[in-house]
Amino acid sequence: MTTADDHRAEVPERASWLPMVCFFFGQVLMSFNVAALPVSIGGMVDDFGVAPTVVSTTIVAYGLAVAALVMLGGKLGQRVGWVKIFRAVTFTFAASSVLMIVSPSVAWVIAGQALAGASAAIIVPALVALIAENYKGDQQASAVGSLGSARAISGMSAFFLGGALGSLVGWRPVFMIVLALAVIVFALSFTLRPDNGDRTIDIDVVAAVLIGAAIVLLTLGFNNLNAWGVFFADDNAPFDLVGVSPAPVFIIVGLILGQAFVTWTRRRRRSGRVPLVDLSVLGSSRERAAVYAMFIIVAMEAALNFTVPLYIQIVQGRSPFDTSLAMIPFNLTVFVTAMLVVRVYKRYSPRAIGTASFILTTVALVWLAFVVTNDWQTFSTILGLVVFGIGQGALVTLVFNVLVTSAPKERAGDVGSIRGTAQNLASAVGTATIGALLVSLLGFAVATSVAEHPELPDELVSQVNLDNVNFVGNDSLRELLATETDATDRQIDAAVEVNEDARLKTLKYGLLILAGISATAIIPASRLPGYQRREIPEGAGATSTE
Repeated sequence: MTTADDHRAEVPERASWLPMVCFFFGQVLMSFNVAALPVSIGGMVDDFGVAPTVVSTTIVAYGLAVAALVMLGGKLGQRVGWVKIFRAVTFTFAASSVLMIVSPSVAWVIAGQALAGASAAIIVPALVALIAENYKGDQQASAVGSLGSARAISGMSAFFLGGALGSLVGWRPVFMIVLALAVIVFALSFTLRPDNGDRTIDIDVVAAVLIGAAIVLLTLGFNNLNAWGVFFADDNAPFDLVGVSPAPVFIIVGLILGQAFVTWTRRRRRSGRVPLVDLSVLGSSRERAAVYAMFIIVAMEAALNFTVPLYIQIVQGRSPFDTSLAMIPFNLTVFVTAMLVVRVYKRYSPRAIGTASFILTTVALVWLAFVVTNDWQTFSTILGLVVFGIGQGALVTLVFNVLVTSAPKERAGDVGSIRGTAQNLASAVGTATIGALLVSLLGFAVATSVAEHPELPDELVSQVNLDNVNFVGNDSLRELLATETDATDRQIDAAVEVNEDARLKTLKYGLLILAGISATAIIPASRLPGYQRREIPEGAGATSTE
């Protein structure tokens, strides 16, 4: 017979939520910084006089640094102690925001985001490891879910505040908020229990070099497909290999180095030595499906977060505040969904939620491709963004929970490292690829339309470099044609009309391609676990082959 005392003994003691406040703001710090970048595109373009695709390199630099260093950061955290190193990198994150605030050129901005990314490479696994150490059961699931909520609310607030400040003051004050957040996280870190780490942990330098080089090459390759050439080298390419662009070469070499990292890591583990990251946390098809789902949804989110501000600010010439208003329905939906999806874990399995969510994102992107116009604030466009936000918000929290609940507590840092690598590589690749894709599609659409337009003779076309087409506003295009060509007013009007039509077609094609990518994840999502929510198991669980 079970007594009341026995029952009380079975109920785990609830831990204080104070550490979670620190973890929450730590996630807010990283997510606000990332979300502030797209809404600052217009201001940076005006300040530094560079193309929007150059500004997008700041986003890529952040994601590249995180993805390349997060596995090394995970092992450093285990060796030095999570609390000590978390506090140190919060300080360096604050320094990165200072670089953003005082930056005299886009190079400083890129350096600032590279430093922020290097700091986040340790914060990401630290958050997972510290949550696993401090919380269990329902508290743990709520804590994990709160990171997804923090990420979503950061995106919403960054777009709104960034848009308002960008319109009224400029883009730099946005990063004063990032600095303030870093100070708050640093102060809260002193509420965490100190730990000494494990000095006996050996850091696998070979694996760190292999995975770091692989991710750098992959990101640079994808990011420069348009600038350097998809296959044959363009004039902007730093070098060529028998006429071949370095971009695809970087991608191929990066994939080879990635495979070498996996082979080396498995060999090191078989020999009884500690690997840079324990790949056994991906020991079953369930966990691999979770990583694939995470990569796809984060890449699509990054692509959408780059595409919408690009189109509204650069193409339509509207203010950052207009951009924030257009994105609020999407970000608000992501925030609410990320908070509420945790509540349905007891009724629906990750498999059901993941499959339904990818169906929603696919349908939403197809819908947007057909209804989008030159005005993003129509009801049909907002509806599409809301539906996509429901799927995206559910997936980001879901797949993170799947990974955490599949691994023993002592491997939580490895889960954090893999999560950080997948998320930030996906964000960098998503931003870089959509930028290259849209510019390529725009160039094809413009060239085709110009060739068929009766008002644009070959003599006028020869005065314009169609090999270097990029997204420009109507006013900028009019000024360019008026000062650098002998086009008549009628021909300028025709060129603007062609440009408007080509841009809209490019946007629609890009959305359809994203829908196709989303659809490819529906079947893998059916391999997500069929169980309901549970805490991180104390025993081995990641190597299950269920």
